[in-house]
Amino acid sequence: MIKWIKNLFSSPKTVTRIDNMKLEVHEPQKTINNVSTKFLIVGLGNIGSEYVNTRHNIGFKVVDFLAKKEGLSFETVKLGALAQYKFKGKTFLLLKPNTYMNLSGKSVKYWMDKENIPLENILVITDDLNLSFGTIRIRKKGSDGGHNGLKNINLILNTQEYTRFRFGISDEFKKGQQIDYVLGDWDDTEKAKLPERLELASEIIKSFGTAGIENTMTTYNGK
Repeated sequence: MIKWIKNLFSSPKTVTRIDNMKLEVHEPQKTINNVSTKFLIVGLGNIGSEYVNTRHNIGFKVVDFLAKKEGLSFETVKLGALAQYKFKGKTFLLLKPNTYMNLSGKSVKYWMDKENIPLENILVITDDLNLSFGTIRIRKKGSDGGHNGLKNINLILNTQEYTRFRFGISDEFKKGQQIDYVLGDWDDTEKAKLPERLELASEIIKSFGTAGIENTMTTYNGK
């Protein structure tokens, strides 16, 4: 009896006595956490005019394309350039780090913390040598795959549990020419196909924030 009384008074539930001497127990109201409607979309690349049209800068090119399409302007901010895009009640912060590729994690971490954006709402766009040109691969987590930008983000965030959007640039280079190829300009055939691929990439960004990662992967992976 004593133990029962102690448990009764230590419980977070509200207890009310009613006329027939039975005890009516009310469950405490549950707190509902607000689901974040803000997303950080990070396009990886290198700053400087010499890098603008290089394969390694496809991350910059994707967010630039979406910003131009929606009439947005990038503002120079701490550790990068930022544009804000609103769509279907969601806010997409388009970020181009100005730290150079190998230190991208510093910019990602700063804006993630400043804007209080959860890890699951981060999308990092990067080039991938292991995919044929224009091929899309979206994953919720994974290794850096030898990419220095992802490597630094993994190090700074101390996790691989964030979504990455890999854009294939193929590996059509001779032995020993990888750096020149990655930092080289798109060829004429690639340039002709880029607009359609960039249009698709902008749809992927919007889908990530509105339809969710699972639906986005199902719809766009391999396209």
